[in-house]
Amino acid sequence: MLTQFRKGWLAFTTTALLTLSVQASAENYTIGTGSQSGTYYPLGGMLAKIWSENIDNFDMRAEVTAASVENVIKVSTHKQLAGIAMGNVVEQAYEGTKPFPRKMDAVVLFALYPNVVQFMVPADSDIHSITDLKGKKVSLGAPGSGTRVSAVNILNALGVEEKDIQAQSLNYTATTSAIANGQIDAGAIVGSLGVGAITELALTRNIRILSFTEADMAKITAANPSYQLIEAPADTYKNVASFKAPAIWNVLVVNKDLDNKLAYEMTKTAFENMDKIRKAISVTQYTTLENMKKLDGVPLHPGAQQYLDEQSQ
Repeated sequence: MLTQFRKGWLAFTTTALLTLSVQASAENYTIGTGSQSGTYYPLGGMLAKIWSENIDNFDMRAEVTAASVENVIKVSTHKQLAGIAMGNVVEQAYEGTKPFPRKMDAVVLFALYPNVVQFMVPADSDIHSITDLKGKKVSLGAPGSGTRVSAVNILNALGVEEKDIQAQSLNYTATTSAIANGQIDAGAIVGSLGVGAITELALTRNIRILSFTEADMAKITAANPSYQLIEAPADTYKNVASFKAPAIWNVLVVNKDLDNKLAYEMTKTAFENMDKIRKAISVTQYTTLENMKKLDGVPLHPGAQQYLDEQSQ
């Protein structure tokens, strides 16, 4: 009887330990980023590291994705805890307009930094404006990416439709490779100033970034009020002249039903460790309490709003 009791107890404790192990591993999360050659991926990795090291029973990893659109959808459907996305994409998701089939359950945790719409061409190209792209081979970004959404928005605002160009659907790496090899005439990358993909291309090829006029910007902001003008100084990229381009804020999104306490803890932990993040990701110089609500039209998660209210007192 004693032996049977011991065997039964051993089986029970083994099962209990396995159950506890499964429960413990259930606190594994992902943050949706983008291409490994962009800014989203290292930033997402840094946030995941900070949260994992400072929040109890929290383990997160950065996931490579097609970026904004995919991240918003996955956050809204509970397939990712958080995701990085461009503000115009998040606004379209919140309103339920194309490319989204319905309103998405995504809200903002906090704003990150401005993303610049950068159209690259070879330095000796005869393309000097968006209208010059008509009839040309142009990469508009990967399907499901914020780059593609923004590139199309900009084209349309300036009277150019996809049917007017030979549109290619390439990610950051494929876009810069295609330009380097002369396979396309122009390519759009929407990212921070100094984004890695363009920086690397400029080291080996002579390129230009199209500069937008005041008249261009007036049309763009009339059609898409969330865009603002950014002036990039000369040598933002090697041998590239100064340029003016439309920009939109990137934000961190979470599901609107995310636990308030966890959302508060994620926000608090990120800002308390922002100095560490800035040492690794320079564009987070823009990630401040003052800029938390930079994106109009989409609310902050209540947990994030609670932290902001406390810090504003």
